[in-house]
Amino acid sequence: MPSSRGDPRVLFVMNLVLSTLFCYVVVRGLDFIGAVGFSWPLVAGTTAVLVIVTHLVTR
Repeated sequence: MPSSRGDPRVLFVMNLVLSTLFCYVVVRGLDFIGAVGFSWPLVAGTTAVLVIVTHLVTR
């Protein structure tokens, strides 16, 4: 069992949820300091990029 990598669907959902939360906090923080304006499309776009990068790095 130590060589088991887990169910890829569960890993994808965890990656998606955690990436979304992280990007939400980052975009909110950048909005707070005035660097960018908060918008859900910006959160979705950064989440998509982070999910793809995380997937590529962990493969």
